Amino acid sequence: MGIYLNPGKTALEDDRLNPYYIDKSMLIRELNAMIDVRDKLVCVSRPRRFGKTMAANMICAYYTKGCDSHEAFRGLKIADDPSFEEHLNRYNVIKFDCGGMYNGKGKNSTVVDYLTERIVSELRQGFKEVNIPADYSL
Repeated sequence: MGIYLNPGKTALEDDRLNPYYIDKSMLIRELNAMIDVRDKLVCVSRPRRFGKTMAANMICAYYTKGCDSHEAFRGLKIADDPSFEEHLNRYNVIKFDCGGMYNGKGKNSTVVDYLTERIVSELRQGFKEVNIPADYSL
């Protein structure tokens, strides 16, 4: 598991330790219903401080390959949903948090340059059998 590629379940486990954690796991049921349909783009917009990062951590922990997230979801509503087992830990996930990833003082001139460098590096490590050109860009 990397930082960006298949980040695992640790962030969800940490979030669940918060005494103010609210179970929003049924969002996963809605996302599962959109797999393999034509219109599958989703925008999860919320005001500041309304759990976007926690929702992203939960979604990553659910779909990401490379770990077993059963225990992380124990006690959440989605664990009882019929779609839970069907998609759990079955997909490669790329996650990046724009909030704290780059302060503009490094060698990269833009956020896109930064993400390209870091994510493509992880893709090369995670998919050694795929020839990703040196000039590949996101």
